[in-house]
Amino acid sequence: MSALEPGSFLAELTPAERGDLESRGRVRDFARGDALFVEGDQSSWVAVLLRGRVKAFSYREHGGEALLAVRGPGALLGEVAAIDGLPRSATVSALEPAQALAVTSDEFMAFLQAHGRVSIIIMRMLCQRWRDADRKRVEFGMFDATGRVAQRLVELAERFGQPYEGRAGAPGRAGGQSVRITLNLSQEELAGWVGASREAVSKALRTLRRHGWIETGRRRLIVHDLQALRRHAR
Repeated sequence: MSALEPGSFLAELTPAERGDLESRGRVRDFARGDALFVEGDQSSWVAVLLRGRVKAFSYREHGGEALLAVRGPGALLGEVAAIDGLPRSATVSALEPAQALAVTSDEFMAFLQAHGRVSIIIMRMLCQRWRDADRKRVEFGMFDATGRVAQRLVELAERFGQPYEGRAGAPGRAGGQSVRITLNLSQEELAGWVGASREAVSKALRTLRRHGWIETGRRRLIVHDLQALRRHAR
């Protein structure tokens, strides 16, 4: 199992709760691009991500994807449909090879009935997602595409960043530690996340590169000045 994201569902469970949950499901592997859930489907299982990262998205009316979230190890997926019995509200697919614990909806509900504390964890988790969705709606009205791209890069660097030792005197370091974002998102996926066109995102990345705050290359994104990105994203 990969290191769990701090604050994720699985990270919040006690060893006894985790053991009970694992006994109720089976481990499934997914290749990059495989769909765990498909929007509109009436599937009857939930997933707990053990390894890899996935994206949740909806298809836009005029084509393309609206990226809703990126989840890492420890995330609980598909719980809303299991709880309310309605079709899937989004598609979830693997951004890289992934592994998940698959638990049927009936077993998941039995698990919640046996562990009341876990229901509180899920309530808090859903509240956090609703607050995050509200914050992103405000961002769309307050910031241009460059500001929204800067916000998402800050989030990616904080969640999926690793210290990066590049060439000495790299531009924009401002004495700080550079961070390499280990999650590979295409410009189309980033555009779907910030609610902008691919062209607008490409222009925003050029602007941030020109300032020396980031460096991009083939399947590579390095943040040289995270504080500057944070200031621009406010």
